[in-house]
Amino acid sequence: MRLTDSVRVYHDTCNVYLLVSGPDAVAVDFGSGRVLDRLAEFGVERITDVLMTHHHRDQGQGLSRAAAAGIRIWVPSSERDLFADVGTHWQTRTLDNNYDLRQDRFSLLYDVPVHGIVPDYRTARFGGVDVTTVPTPGHTLGSVSYLVELDGKRIAFTGDLLHGPGTIWSASALQWGYSALEGAAASVLSLDLLAERAPDLVLPSHGAPISEPATAIAQCRQNLQALVDFRRDQPWDLTGWLRQPYEEVSPHLLRNRTSHATSYALLSDSGAALLIDYGFDTITGLPVGTDRSSRRPWLASLDALKRTHGIDRIEVALPTHYHDDHVAGFNLLHEVEGTRIWATEEIAPILADPLRYDLPCLWYDPIAVHRVVPTGVPVRWHEYELTMYPLPGHTLYAVAVAFTVDGQRVVATGDQQDGGWVDGLRAEVLNFQYRNRFRIDDFVDSALLYRRLAPDLLISGHWLPRRVDDAYLDMLLSRGEELARLHRTLLPLDEVDFDAEGFGARMLPYRSSTTGGEALTFEVEVRNPFRRRCPLRVDLVTPDGWKAAPGQRQIAVDPLGTACLTFTVVPPVGSAPQRRVRLAVNLTAGDRDFGQQAEALVDLR
Repeated sequence: MRLTDSVRVYHDTCNVYLLVSGPDAVAVDFGSGRVLDRLAEFGVERITDVLMTHHHRDQGQGLSRAAAAGIRIWVPSSERDLFADVGTHWQTRTLDNNYDLRQDRFSLLYDVPVHGIVPDYRTARFGGVDVTTVPTPGHTLGSVSYLVELDGKRIAFTGDLLHGPGTIWSASALQWGYSALEGAAASVLSLDLLAERAPDLVLPSHGAPISEPATAIAQCRQNLQALVDFRRDQPWDLTGWLRQPYEEVSPHLLRNRTSHATSYALLSDSGAALLIDYGFDTITGLPVGTDRSSRRPWLASLDALKRTHGIDRIEVALPTHYHDDHVAGFNLLHEVEGTRIWATEEIAPILADPLRYDLPCLWYDPIAVHRVVPTGVPVRWHEYELTMYPLPGHTLYAVAVAFTVDGQRVVATGDQQDGGWVDGLRAEVLNFQYRNRFRIDDFVDSALLYRRLAPDLLISGHWLPRRVDDAYLDMLLSRGEELARLHRTLLPLDEVDFDAEGFGARMLPYRSSTTGGEALTFEVEVRNPFRRRCPLRVDLVTPDGWKAAPGQRQIAVDPLGTACLTFTVVPPVGSAPQRRVRLAVNLTAGDRDFGQQAEALVDLR
């Protein structure tokens, strides 16, 4: 069926749209692949590219035919694994005691080769057509819509964002978690953003062409908002969520109330903004899963930041720590806005090489750091001076960011402490996580740092800004000392002291990949747990047939000191591909064997 001079539709398991340019065409979604048998009916000789709006089977169950025909397959960034590595998804997806309700089991059955990802917020040329990719989460978290200017019209290919005036294709797809309608709320926001693009024609994956988009979008938005509000005690002002995401802490310091974790914007009179943390923007809820398709960065708040606050560029972003909810949007900020990423020596290596570390909450991809900032040394950004200080506690790899804005001394503390209640009184819960490498005295040290910096205001990652006085600082110190006392009471530190973390060794890199016959180098960090100088022996534990050089090393280490040793391992030539082969190190201190204290995982390609 011809929709415009350049756009055809083939009705299949979904609507397959063909953007025709001479004898070639670009397809939006692919259905069963039967469109390949009907090309002559559309005056087309070949399809050069397929642009997928989302990963569901009805959109792309025939993609293997596209791959066999040499057609380039392009997919949304956060859903790439559900195309190119869906076999791993089927092997690892939680099925028992499952509270993750996303429709990711409506995925392809088998992997298909992906040529590349479509660039969010940018225009790229596919075949003979310029296509702008717009993130429109809702039906799936990673869904996108495509905008093209063809035949004098602005045409939007919206996947399953909406079906028709006031209708959607699936309600159940909008429930990502067990007890919420995160996708419905996200759809409302996506529809608002689509309406701002003012398309002349909307072409959904299921449903007829929509020639009056403004009315159809408004009706669909209204009905979805009613569904969202039905599950809530009070209506959710999603329009305000999108139009006014930033609250003023002071005239030049803004808090993003829609992000997870909270990000802050420091505004310069030059028109530039510096962001402190930028994880999941304009969040309507985090799905239960932790795979890539459950974590999708967005830039939805930035238009309001620029429009309302006179900002013309997002110049710098810096993290308080490396956790995904604080850094997930950094790469997208750099790619779309040209934002430069600054990070301290504690954090930059983890951002640059996350697979090296056995830590919680790592982002999936390396994040390039454009400027490594030393701690304790002021750095100038326009009219501001910022100083980063080590802030271990919530994680060993964190900093406090201190600066003065609008006459106030401010310290950004990330997730170091959170609001809570102690003995019926408002207090601060010290947010320690052992796997983040918490140490017994960390919160004493952070309380003393706050006293030295004497801030007027603390801003944090998940809680409202907090005014600071002496009583509050005294309370934080008291709580830190109490936490330290509890651990010194509970742990046999006079006998064996591995601090609060409880392990005496660590292998780096934690995750790596190689082929048979190719050497890997590991650094092993070890700790002497005794209050006397002691010889440590480290034995490398490898699978049968692997070579280790050396297999064992010894070193004398000062009381409670640490050392770093290097080992090389080589898997056998001709090793079959295998996922997560386990290696370990066994630690002996003096005459006491502490067993296999650390492991590392190796993928054999």
